[in-house]
Amino acid sequence: MADHLSKVIQEERPSRPDYASLAKQLAAIVGSDGVSADGADRLANCRDYWPMGTLWFLEGKSPALPDLVVWPRRTAEVAAVLKLAVENDVPVTPYGEGSGALGGAIPLQGGIALDLKRMNRVLKLDRDNLMVTVQPGMNGARYEEYLNRRGFTGGHFPQSLRCSTVGGWVACRAAGTFSTRYGKIEDMLVSLEAVLPDGTIVHGRDLPRTSTGPRVDHLFLGSEGTLGVITAVTLRIWPYPAARIYRSYAFETIEQALEAIRRLIQAGARPAVVRLYDSAETAHHFPECKEAAGRALLILLFEGDGGIIAAEAGLAAGCAGEQGALPAGSEPVERWLKTRFDIGISSALFRQGAVVDTIEVSTNWTNAAPLYHAMQKAMLAVEGTVLASGHYSHVYPEGTALYLTLIGFPSGDKEQYYKRLWGAAMESCLALGGAISHHHGVGLHRGLWMAQEHGTTLEALRLIKRAFDPQGIMNPGKLGLEEAAKWRQ
Repeated sequence: MADHLSKVIQEERPSRPDYASLAKQLAAIVGSDGVSADGADRLANCRDYWPMGTLWFLEGKSPALPDLVVWPRRTAEVAAVLKLAVENDVPVTPYGEGSGALGGAIPLQGGIALDLKRMNRVLKLDRDNLMVTVQPGMNGARYEEYLNRRGFTGGHFPQSLRCSTVGGWVACRAAGTFSTRYGKIEDMLVSLEAVLPDGTIVHGRDLPRTSTGPRVDHLFLGSEGTLGVITAVTLRIWPYPAARIYRSYAFETIEQALEAIRRLIQAGARPAVVRLYDSAETAHHFPECKEAAGRALLILLFEGDGGIIAAEAGLAAGCAGEQGALPAGSEPVERWLKTRFDIGISSALFRQGAVVDTIEVSTNWTNAAPLYHAMQKAMLAVEGTVLASGHYSHVYPEGTALYLTLIGFPSGDKEQYYKRLWGAAMESCLALGGAISHHHGVGLHRGLWMAQEHGTTLEALRLIKRAFDPQGIMNPGKLGLEEAAKWRQ
């Protein structure tokens, strides 16, 4: 079944091993139920949530297909699989739950899809030192449920919580919606264990901080499977919050709202959730909020010690009031909590012929509003685009992350429209000095702009890649480290 699909961007390696023989050797490592060449399994591990991959699937096409799917259960099995892959010059694409949005899980050169979902156990809960060690295939929602039942929280709540893995969070340098209080995944990471392509296992130390040279294990943060395979992660955790306060404020302009947020954060407040919606997204997400009609809406969620969060909420009220905001109560926050994982509208729009995507970038406060206006203007100028709305979803003393939602109904080729749309977005972002990604990572697609993002630093990343993976078997074509020729054309 799978082999009859057109593989749109699959690339071939010079060598082509005997995959039937390789499957037998892999079965000796992971068991007969741990390796498959079945078409359904290969299809299930051939893509992620990249919209272009979805559009191809709707046309009966596949971006690319692995030749085998392998399910290891422990670190030693991963090491043995990688050693065998090196010996046979077989590419390996690590796979979590496929929630990435940029084609990072596509096995561009076929080979092995290394599905880590059976590595899903908690290895250690350290209550005294507030740390937990888990295998990389642990589902995000199950991770949080495990901690909640024991009186803790992990503090990491991406929109993909229910369909992503802990290892995937680290591999793509993720950020959750409660990031202002708890930090992004790099702030939570204490250490990790990973396997290099030659089978070497590297470990970090579970200590609050070290000053003993570069942390080799931390090189795997954001590496997206290009350096090796993450096999265990130790993360910081927190006591389950004792109290919560919900607040929302409606502003006449984006600029006024951003200034209120800047003052709040630079004063030292750390709300768990800070989300500012433009007027279009406010109308869509909060249609019943009368105070917010035609305005930008800011929602704030504070959690932790009751006294501390009461002071933070009071500070927020003052900052909002100075910018002429209207208090909009707690209901918008409650609504957001109920609907934050709902992405069903995207599926419906795809079936109606739309191209739907999201783009998240980051910038300093100086450019926070100009970047929003410039990117929105650039994308609406691409023929076929009907919506380019935005919100700000992560904030720092230095700046913020801008998250744009895009909908287009192009009259011509959707692939070419998609590239034009992203080109407009990335060029306008780079022109104002923004970073081309805040938390979705790079994958396959954003690799087209990595040279502009990094300049000469990209060659330094390539040197690290070649040192770790001299044969280039690990997730080829990703992070802009190698040419993805068919997609670039």
